Amino acid sequence: MIKVSRLNAVELVVNADLIEFVEATPDTIITLTTGKKLVVRESVDEIINRVIDYKGSIGQARVRPRPDLEELTKE
Repeated sequence: MIKVSRLNAVELVVNADLIEFVEATPDTIITLTTGKKLVVRESVDEIINRVIDYKGSIGQARVRPRPDLEELTKE
């Protein structure tokens, strides 16, 4: 779970596992897998960092280097 703030500064807690995507339009909008959308004060990068911190705290974070396209096409 991560804490975020609505635009009126009211805090709420979001289940990080339900986040489908986060976008800046310029407000930050979190879209959940349920279809619900939340407009929050935090930036996209702040949301990403909170999810990474949360998942790391419960042992789910796995940081792997992302192969670039050349490595994928090598035989």
